Amino acid sequence: MTKAIQPRNSGPFYIQSILSFGVSVGAVGIGLAYLPVGAWVRAFLAIGVLYVVTSAFTLAKCVRDRQELAEVTTRVDQARLDKLLAEHDPFKVD
Repeated sequence: MTKAIQPRNSGPFYIQSILSFGVSVGAVGIGLAYLPVGAWVRAFLAIGVLYVVTSAFTLAKCVRDRQELAEVTTRVDQARLDKLLAEHDPFKVD
């Protein structure tokens, strides 16, 4: 049975992702703090940004889970095929 190549992310990629997320959330936070509107509008926008961020995390988790499930299904199917090929004797006479 052949093992699928697992893509690996490097450490700098994770650091860049974390920094990018932090900068974007910080920029939106600063923008909301200095927005020339009332406190209620500012609070509403802050809750909206929080909802978008948590929804993005949930969506990313769902996509990852679906991809992992597809990989497991592919591995099981590959194992079944390998077993059938190993057991098959093309010279067997019935």
